Amino acid sequence: MRSGKLWRLARGNLVRELGALAVSAGGVALGIGCLVFFLALGAGLHGVVDEVFPVATREVEAVLPQLAIGNLLGEQKIDDDTVARLRKLPGVAAAYPKMSLRIPAVTRYNGLFFGREIHSGLEVVAIGLPAALVGQDARANFADAGPDKPIPVVVNRRLLELYNKVFAPQRGLPQLTESMLIGFQIPIELGRSWVAARTLPGSQLTTMQLVGFSERATLAGVSMPLEAVARINRQYGADAQTYSSVLLRAQSAETTSEVAAAVKRLGLEIDETERNRALQIGEAVELVTLALGILSALITALAAVNTMQAFYASVRERTREIGILRAVGATRGDVAAVVLAEAAATGLAGGIIGVGLARSVAALLDRLARTGLPDFPFKPRSFFHFEARHLAIGIAVALLAALLGAFLPARAAARLDPAKALTES
Repeated sequence: MRSGKLWRLARGNLVRELGALAVSAGGVALGIGCLVFFLALGAGLHGVVDEVFPVATREVEAVLPQLAIGNLLGEQKIDDDTVARLRKLPGVAAAYPKMSLRIPAVTRYNGLFFGREIHSGLEVVAIGLPAALVGQDARANFADAGPDKPIPVVVNRRLLELYNKVFAPQRGLPQLTESMLIGFQIPIELGRSWVAARTLPGSQLTTMQLVGFSERATLAGVSMPLEAVARINRQYGADAQTYSSVLLRAQSAETTSEVAAAVKRLGLEIDETERNRALQIGEAVELVTLALGILSALITALAAVNTMQAFYASVRERTREIGILRAVGATRGDVAAVVLAEAAATGLAGGIIGVGLARSVAALLDRLARTGLPDFPFKPRSFFHFEARHLAIGIAVALLAALLGAFLPARAAARLDPAKALTES
């Protein structure tokens, strides 16, 4: 029997059995809607995690081991020679040493702050970075201009997000943008600590000038030019020869693990604090997504069972019709194909409806989140990320569920004895 004729028979049966098959399609749509919804939610949450905890696949950060005999004896250190050896490791494209500001420093701001009078002070934590690492994120010259000039600093973009979403609303301060803050100067007193209640000899009052925002900047404070931090450390008799860590950029993502192994062979460790945090949160998201996906699969399986029952009932009601088809030359394969074509149409309809349902519910929840939830840090524009593969998986699973549900009824219809079927009323 030709495919066109098979489809006309299936379409007629679909129209006649529309009520019963609509229930089956609805069950499939519910399961597929849940599946696509949870897949998109998992992808959306992964995107949020990647934004908050960006993990570079080509970079590793070499640090001193926390517990080592060399550390206790003061022998192990990261100096220029160590950096040179790290640069020569196979697979390393670049090495960027970092140095902590090893003296206390505080900042106090009294005056107008974008139209608001504020009086604030805090301890300053600073990390020195090479200008090459900051790159184009610095809108002005990111280099040490000397002791009598403002110290250029870059700040992590996540700090601005935290300020706008948490600190500013609590203190009634204005919302700020990067462009508003570029060039802003903040006083800093080097050599003084309020926490330790001490002041070093020769403490100096100078200023910091914000020149950019960068993901490379430390999240725990500000980042200064490496030369400026070394100069200040040297000025106050602190260690200005060794580095806190070295950021290594591999030539490709495939060689990152080899670079990390080579670093460990030199007696150093890899700082994976942020990477591990991102991986842990990502694994939690994947686990929840998997659990919800299994729930969706169970709903879809129940829909397949319901489809099987509906088609068994349909085959019983059409026993005489099937006998006539066989009598006029239809093969067993033709009879089974008609039933499976009806199931495919039911599954396709359920899949499309389920995908549409998932997107509609996601859009509604995003709208409610925008209007009903507070503007918390790193709040995404959407909690969902629908990918083409999610939609393809949803429709494919819907078709598979419907075809599996109709397989046994189609087989039973194909095995009906034509003579016996024609004698049944």
